[in-house]
Amino acid sequence: MSTLIIVSGPAGHGKTTLAHRLAAALGCRAICRDEIREGLGRTDDDGDAALRTLSIFFDTLHVLLERGVTVVAEAAFQDHVWTPNLTPLAAVADISVVQCHTDPATARRRIAEHAATRTVHADRALLAAVEQSDEYFEGFRRLTLDVPAIDVDTTDGYRPAIDEIVSFAGGA
Repeated sequence: MSTLIIVSGPAGHGKTTLAHRLAAALGCRAICRDEIREGLGRTDDDGDAALRTLSIFFDTLHVLLERGVTVVAEAAFQDHVWTPNLTPLAAVADISVVQCHTDPATARRRIAEHAATRTVHADRALLAAVEQSDEYFEGFRRLTLDVPAIDVDTTDGYRPAIDEIVSFAGGA
Protein backbone atom coordinates (compact mmCIF):
# COMPACT_ATOMS: atom_id res chain seq x y z
CA MET A 1 0.00 0.00 0.00
CA SER A 2 1.22 3.50 -0.76
CA THR A 3 1.82 6.22 1.81
CA LEU A 4 0.19 9.65 1.99
CA ILE A 5 1.82 12.21 4.25
CA ILE A 6 -0.47 15.21 4.70
CA VAL A 7 1.20 18.50 5.62
CA SER A 8 -1.37 20.90 7.03
CA GLY A 9 -1.82 24.15 8.93
CA PRO A 10 -3.01 27.70 8.39
CA ALA A 11 -1.49 30.02 5.79
CA GLY A 12 2.02 31.18 6.60
CA HIS A 13 2.80 28.22 8.82
CA GLY A 14 5.62 26.79 6.66
CA LYS A 15 3.69 23.95 5.03
CA THR A 16 4.99 24.20 1.49
CA THR A 17 8.64 24.50 2.46
CA LEU A 18 8.35 21.57 4.85
CA ALA A 19 6.40 19.49 2.31
CA HIS A 20 9.15 19.91 -0.29
CA ARG A 21 11.92 19.15 2.22
CA LEU A 22 10.07 16.09 3.47
CA ALA A 23 9.36 14.82 -0.06
CA ALA A 24 13.02 15.25 -1.03
CA ALA A 25 14.14 13.35 2.06
CA LEU A 26 11.66 10.55 1.34
CA GLY A 27 12.44 10.40 -2.39
CA CYS A 28 8.92 11.20 -3.50
CA ARG A 29 6.88 14.11 -4.84
CA ALA A 30 5.11 16.89 -3.00
CA ILE A 31 1.70 17.76 -4.43
CA CYS A 32 0.83 21.27 -3.23
CA ARG A 33 -2.65 22.66 -3.71
CA ASP A 34 -1.58 26.30 -4.05
CA GLU A 35 1.04 25.42 -6.68
CA ILE A 36 -1.69 23.75 -8.74
CA ARG A 37 -3.89 26.83 -8.25
CA GLU A 38 -1.11 29.18 -9.36
CA GLY A 39 -0.40 27.11 -12.47
CA LEU A 40 -4.06 26.83 -13.37
CA GLY A 41 -4.67 30.52 -12.84
CA ARG A 42 -1.76 31.48 -15.06
CA THR A 43 -3.11 29.44 -17.96
CA ASP A 44 -6.89 29.59 -17.62
CA ASP A 45 -8.64 31.53 -14.88
CA ASP A 46 -12.29 31.53 -15.84
CA GLY A 47 -13.59 32.12 -12.32
CA ASP A 48 -13.98 28.39 -11.66
CA ALA A 49 -10.28 27.76 -10.96
CA ALA A 50 -10.71 27.22 -7.21
CA LEU A 51 -13.16 24.35 -7.72
CA ARG A 52 -11.12 22.89 -10.55
CA THR A 53 -7.99 23.11 -8.38
CA LEU A 54 -9.65 20.97 -5.72
CA SER A 55 -10.65 18.38 -8.31
CA ILE A 56 -7.20 18.30 -9.93
CA PHE A 57 -5.51 18.05 -6.51
CA PHE A 58 -7.55 15.06 -5.35
CA ASP A 59 -7.60 13.36 -8.77
CA THR A 60 -3.79 13.57 -8.85
CA LEU A 61 -3.46 12.20 -5.33
CA HIS A 62 -5.87 9.35 -6.03
CA VAL A 63 -4.14 8.28 -9.26
CA LEU A 64 -0.68 8.32 -7.68
CA LEU A 65 -1.74 6.56 -4.49
CA GLU A 66 -3.78 3.84 -6.16
CA ARG A 67 -0.74 3.06 -8.30
CA GLY A 68 1.46 2.65 -5.23
CA VAL A 69 3.26 6.00 -5.28
CA THR A 70 4.17 7.60 -1.94
CA VAL A 71 3.09 11.25 -1.88
CA VAL A 72 3.44 14.27 0.38
CA ALA A 73 0.26 16.36 0.02
CA GLU A 74 0.22 19.95 1.22
CA ALA A 75 -2.64 22.38 1.71
CA ALA A 76 -4.37 24.40 4.42
CA PHE A 77 -6.50 21.35 5.18
CA GLN A 78 -9.35 22.41 7.45
CA ASP A 79 -11.19 19.48 8.96
CA HIS A 80 -14.73 20.35 7.91
CA VAL A 81 -13.74 21.11 4.31
CA TRP A 82 -11.10 18.51 3.53
CA THR A 83 -11.88 15.39 5.57
CA PRO A 84 -14.66 14.23 3.21
CA ASN A 85 -12.10 14.26 0.36
CA LEU A 86 -9.25 12.74 2.37
CA THR A 87 -11.16 9.87 3.99
CA PRO A 88 -11.62 7.86 0.75
CA LEU A 89 -7.85 7.91 0.20
CA ALA A 90 -7.44 5.64 3.24
CA ALA A 91 -8.60 2.78 0.99
CA VAL A 92 -5.46 3.13 -1.15
CA ALA A 93 -2.87 4.56 1.25
CA ASP A 94 -1.54 4.60 4.77
CA ILE A 95 -2.11 8.18 5.92
CA SER A 96 -0.23 10.31 8.43
CA VAL A 97 -0.56 14.01 9.23
CA VAL A 98 2.10 16.64 9.88
CA GLN A 99 0.52 19.68 11.56
CA CYS A 100 2.56 22.88 11.11
CA HIS A 101 2.52 25.54 13.82
CA THR A 102 4.02 29.00 14.21
CA ASP A 103 3.17 32.28 15.89
CA PRO A 104 0.88 34.85 14.20
CA ALA A 105 3.71 37.38 13.62
CA THR A 106 5.80 34.84 11.72
CA ALA A 107 2.74 33.72 9.74
CA ARG A 108 1.92 37.34 8.81
CA ARG A 109 5.49 37.89 7.57
CA ARG A 110 5.32 34.74 5.44
CA ILE A 111 1.90 35.66 4.04
CA ALA A 112 3.31 39.09 3.08
CA GLU A 113 6.19 37.35 1.27
CA HIS A 114 3.69 35.20 -0.64
CA ALA A 115 1.58 38.24 -1.52
CA ALA A 116 4.63 39.82 -3.15
CA THR A 117 5.30 36.83 -5.43
CA ARG A 118 2.06 34.95 -6.11
CA THR A 119 -0.45 36.43 -8.49
CA VAL A 120 -3.44 34.10 -8.42
CA HIS A 121 -3.83 33.16 -4.77
CA ALA A 122 -5.72 35.52 -2.45
CA ASP A 123 -2.66 36.34 -0.34
CA ARG A 124 -3.23 40.09 -0.38
CA ALA A 125 -6.78 39.77 0.94
CA LEU A 126 -5.68 37.28 3.59
CA LEU A 127 -2.81 39.57 4.62
CA ALA A 128 -5.24 42.48 5.06
CA ALA A 129 -7.47 40.29 7.24
CA VAL A 130 -4.69 38.91 9.45
CA GLU A 131 -3.21 42.37 9.92
CA GLN A 132 -6.53 43.37 11.52
CA SER A 133 -6.93 40.37 13.85
CA ASP A 134 -5.87 36.81 14.62
CA GLU A 135 -9.38 35.49 13.86
CA TYR A 136 -8.18 33.49 10.83
CA PHE A 137 -5.53 31.70 12.89
CA GLU A 138 -7.80 31.18 15.90
CA GLY A 139 -10.66 29.86 13.77
CA PHE A 140 -8.58 27.41 11.74
CA ARG A 141 -10.02 23.91 12.23
CA ARG A 142 -7.18 21.41 12.11
CA LEU A 143 -7.63 17.93 10.70
CA THR A 144 -8.93 15.36 13.16
CA LEU A 145 -8.44 12.23 11.07
CA ASP A 146 -7.91 9.06 13.11
CA VAL A 147 -4.37 8.56 11.79
CA PRO A 148 -0.87 9.06 13.20
CA ALA A 149 -0.05 12.76 13.55
CA ILE A 150 2.88 14.92 14.58
CA ASP A 151 3.00 18.62 15.49
CA VAL A 152 5.90 20.61 14.03
CA ASP A 153 6.91 24.12 15.08
CA THR A 154 8.20 25.83 11.92
CA THR A 155 8.96 29.22 13.47
CA ASP A 156 12.76 28.91 13.25
CA GLY A 157 13.75 25.67 11.56
CA TYR A 158 11.81 22.60 12.65
CA ARG A 159 10.98 21.26 16.09
CA PRO A 160 11.15 18.33 16.10
CA ALA A 161 14.10 18.23 13.70
CA ILE A 162 13.63 17.25 10.06
CA ASP A 163 15.18 13.80 10.61
CA GLU A 164 12.57 13.06 13.28
CA ILE A 165 9.79 14.22 10.95
CA VAL A 166 11.15 12.01 8.16
CA SER A 167 11.31 9.08 10.57
CA PHE A 168 7.71 9.70 11.62
CA ALA A 169 6.65 9.81 7.95
CA GLY A 170 8.17 6.42 7.30
CA GLY A 171 11.58 7.28 6.00
CA ALA A 172 13.56 5.69 8.81
